[in-house]
Amino acid sequence: MDTTSSTREQQVIDAARNTRRELSRLEVEQLLRAIEWVELHPGAEVDTSIEWGMRDLEIAGDGAPTIDEGAVAEFALAIGVSTDSGRAFLGEAVELCHRLPTIWGKVLDGTVPVWKARRIAKATICLPVEGAAFVDTALYFVASRCSFAEIERQVEKARREFDPAEAERRRAEAAEHRHVKTHLGFMTSDGLVPITAMADVADAVAFEDYVAAEAAKLDPAIPLPLQVRRSMVLGRLGKDPADGGRGGREVIIYAHTRPDQTMVDVENTRSTITPEQLAEWGRQANTKVTIRPVIDLDTELSTQAYQPTEDMKEQARLRYRECVFPYCHRHTPGTATSTTSSPGPSDPPRPGTSRLCAAATTGSRPTPHGPTPGSPASGSSGPTPTVADIPTDPDPPTTAGGARRTPGGQAGVTRLIT
Repeated sequence: MDTTSSTREQQVIDAARNTRRELSRLEVEQLLRAIEWVELHPGAEVDTSIEWGMRDLEIAGDGAPTIDEGAVAEFALAIGVSTDSGRAFLGEAVELCHRLPTIWGKVLDGTVPVWKARRIAKATICLPVEGAAFVDTALYFVASRCSFAEIERQVEKARREFDPAEAERRRAEAAEHRHVKTHLGFMTSDGLVPITAMADVADAVAFEDYVAAEAAKLDPAIPLPLQVRRSMVLGRLGKDPADGGRGGREVIIYAHTRPDQTMVDVENTRSTITPEQLAEWGRQANTKVTIRPVIDLDTELSTQAYQPTEDMKEQARLRYRECVFPYCHRHTPGTATSTTSSPGPSDPPRPGTSRLCAAATTGSRPTPHGPTPGSPASGSSGPTPTVADIPTDPDPPTTAGGARRTPGGQAGVTRLIT
């Protein structure tokens, strides 16, 4: 019984090995058919003065044969792929055969798998002839086992060596992708917020050194994990070391508490935290806590100045949960304010909060009483609202939409000055 089972297992393994060998042979055959198809349908001569990416007929790099555009779709249909995929397959086959001859020889003898060779060919198509030859020499003896990262390193090395202008253009273009994003909208129920960043290597190394050094100084008496200490360093960025790490920035948290609930609503992130967590934020070292008075949304505030005061702006933002413009549903804290009506010739310049509303700023846009001076009305999305169109809530919300005085409740703005 054991002998029969062992024999059967060996038969299955042998069959699988033979199948893999046959599939590899057929993949090489498919590449050979692609090369023959290109030779049967040559294309017109390509103007090499045009940037490579803008050339229509060239499917491989400089010096490789071209193909008639009409023949690409026919071959793609025959192998069951889209026209774009068929063009890529033909281009990689031609690239291997004509610009990477050493690696192509390894493909023909079965040393390098087709999928790995195609990956190398795809990366070298945009290189000049000398660059492709450099990669061919650098990778042919390790092509079967090298990583994608190694392929990219060798390609970039060849580009910097033989096409420095293109290498600099790519570097400048990649530099525009640098960013730092704080994903407040993805705050967890535990009060954790993800942060992602992409930085230049010099900036990244400097940041890593700073975080490592500062994390080693934090609360030596408290046994916090290293990664927790590193995350706490982010809250200390921008502080003056000469001041003992004090001051330097202000963090404003809109916190709402009520007798009938045990949790605390944080309006900035439209999330909920525990009172203990809010207290922990206030107990952190070098943190000054200031409790601002509750803003009564029913009180009419005014000023003698032309521009509304900060308190008036904040009351307008808290009064409206969303931007008042048609089809705009942006959350209002942090957005601009606008008047709902134009003052008459005899009206004194005393804007009151009853004439203020919250509006998300998206460049040139109409005001609630008409287009912004100097900007066309056609730039608006939907009809221009008037005073009657502005949604007014006779009973403004007492949760994340705004802070107001409620019977037996407390709602206000907590400033954490760290």
